[in-house]
Amino acid sequence: MRVARSARASALGDPSNEAMPQPDQGQRLERIWATVADIPPGSVASYGQIADIAGIPRGARQVGYALRHSPKDRALPWHRVLRAGGTSAFDKDSRPYREQRRRLAEEGVVMTNGKVDMRIYRWQPDLDELLWKPSAAWDD
Repeated sequence: MRVARSARASALGDPSNEAMPQPDQGQRLERIWATVADIPPGSVASYGQIADIAGIPRGARQVGYALRHSPKDRALPWHRVLRAGGTSAFDKDSRPYREQRRRLAEEGVVMTNGKVDMRIYRWQPDLDELLWKPSAAWDD
């Protein structure tokens, strides 16, 4: 991927390649929140998938940060975001894990032995959905 190589080269100090400008932190948070809000009930997405759709390559950790720091008045379906292998990021003995599992079950998402089958439940938005159902955050 040319942009990724260019960004890496620039970050490593190669002046022959200029990196693409990156959105500031506020824009990244808004894009992540907007993308998470678009995950439909009964589907899940991985942290990396959310980052890619939000235009933040290799930004899975930023997705976790954004979910931890989302405004309390913003009702995000955080429970639909899982690790790439379909497991929860929470300890199995924790309250957030139990809440995530309960919410997913209410939406018909089956978690077996602490794992969701991503082949079945992964959100796979088509290009039309991504292009023509933009969230307000993308307009900034």
